Amino acid sequence: MTIAALSDQVAELARRLDDLESRFAFQDDVLGSISPGVALGARKMVDLESELQSLRREVAMLRVALGHDVRDEAPPPHY
Repeated sequence: MTIAALSDQVAELARRLDDLESRFAFQDDVLGSISPGVALGARKMVDLESELQSLRREVAMLRVALGHDVRDEAPPPHY
């Protein structure tokens, strides 16, 4: 292999490395901007799950307070 051919290969590898570094920097920036949104969404999901559990407990307590389960009642005549 000649010096010119080696020089061309080195130049091509340097160009490819520059391209990869550029892509990495872009992806790193995108991930950095997405992460806070993902964390916020996850936190909201946890909050909603907690609220759902609270509502389920309240419904269960209302069923006990009513003394019966409305699901056992016959449907209204218009159904």
